[in-house]
Amino acid sequence: MLLQRGDPVQIPWELILSFAIGLALLCLIGHLLLVPMRFMWRMVAGGVMGALALALVNLIGGMVGFRVQINPFTAMAVGFLGLPGAALVVALQLLL
Repeated sequence: MLLQRGDPVQIPWELILSFAIGLALLCLIGHLLLVPMRFMWRMVAGGVMGALALALVNLIGGMVGFRVQINPFTAMAVGFLGLPGAALVVALQLLL
């Protein structure tokens, strides 16, 4: 069956449905891959900012002989909790 110029093209509804399902699955997989990456980048950025905040605490605290260990746990705690996390790390350092 050859189509002549001007003849309407019939697209089967099964083909349209399969393309729609495939596109929906592609969007779902993309979303499932993007959300954990966003969370991971937020945690990495928080850890870097926490390490910088602890370095600032060490810079200021070094004048009076106070130092805080900068390790992945303390950096992530400060990065995740923010200023209360920095206060928590300093308080734990003073108590221990």
